[in-house]
Amino acid sequence: MKKKSKFLVGLASLTLAVALAGCGSKDDSKGIGEAINENKIVVGVTSGPHEQIAEVAAKVAQENGLEVELKSFSDYVLPNTALAQGDLDANSYQHEPFLDTFNKDHDTDLVPVGKTILNPMGVYSEKYKSLDQIPDGATFGLPNDPTNGARALFVLQEAGYIKLKEGTGLTASIHDVEENKKNLKFIELEAAQIPKQLSEVDVAAINTNFALEAGINPKADSILLESTDSPYVNYIVVRAENKEDPTIKKFVDAYQSDEVRKFIEEEFDGSVIPSW
Repeated sequence: MKKKSKFLVGLASLTLAVALAGCGSKDDSKGIGEAINENKIVVGVTSGPHEQIAEVAAKVAQENGLEVELKSFSDYVLPNTALAQGDLDANSYQHEPFLDTFNKDHDTDLVPVGKTILNPMGVYSEKYKSLDQIPDGATFGLPNDPTNGARALFVLQEAGYIKLKEGTGLTASIHDVEENKKNLKFIELEAAQIPKQLSEVDVAAINTNFALEAGINPKADSILLESTDSPYVNYIVVRAENKEDPTIKKFVDAYQSDEVRKFIEEEFDGSVIPSW
């Protein structure tokens, strides 16, 4: 695997500014509570696989008379914020545990309306070829947001390297680790930056979209990959008032089409899995 460059100071701020620019101005936003335009919708995606797949879904929708404008974001919060504020009609990038946490933390009412894909989280290392080779006390980088951090811990637990406290839910944290076979030292990092910081830790858990953007192949390069039984399937999400809107259903049908399934299977070769 290619050696990653050191973390660049200020990159996070630049990413945030670019994402904000993608939201559009308030003057361009749709009124919340209004029916969605039956001929065109605006869908938010994160860059990488979600954007690539949505582009194919947009072509299918176009053939059925629905124009889909895609807006790409570089983080996990802004697509939901833009949707809640009416700048988007839908978004496609998140799993339900993340959505539930966002709704709770931001007092929003966003709902899932259609399954999309599973991006199995992978564990990677530039120093070791398997988890068994990792020495006692090794550093382990994991996402610092609650849901994806918990997801990394559950991947480790499923593989038998840690044990979480009984009854721990999908928002488990490093403080819930009860047994730690390798005495791993957990370091919480911004999810998008982990590929760039992989050389600075012994091992790390990376979300598939960020791995692929960095030229890392989850199927070929991971030393541990999340199982397909994962609860972290991704969804198309809308405001609750629009969950029965026929235009939204039209987009969901376009996404869950044979054309999109074929693209996913051929383009990602098992690194991204259709979930409908």
